[in-house]
Amino acid sequence: MKGGIRLKRKPQEIPLDHPDSRWRFTGQLVAVPAALNAFGVKLILPVYLILQTLAWNHDGIDYLQVFENPTGADSRLWFIDDETHVTALLPLDY
Repeated sequence: MKGGIRLKRKPQEIPLDHPDSRWRFTGQLVAVPAALNAFGVKLILPVYLILQTLAWNHDGIDYLQVFENPTGADSRLWFIDDETHVTALLPLDY
């Protein structure tokens, strides 16, 4: 992990059993440069795999997943699923 950063997943805004909680996070992973610089591949890739497992276990999750660094430094990393791609980005990149 880049610089010892540990991320914690925030609860999604909609319930896991909501019909819109259907995203699988199986698209091609793309990370914007700012996310790569802040978090690095060694952190982004394992989080992506965690999202795939979570989606598999719950038969889908919300298209937007948010992770926070509890220390506040490099505070948030978003993952957005658009069916063909999963983008790792910082909120400012949205």
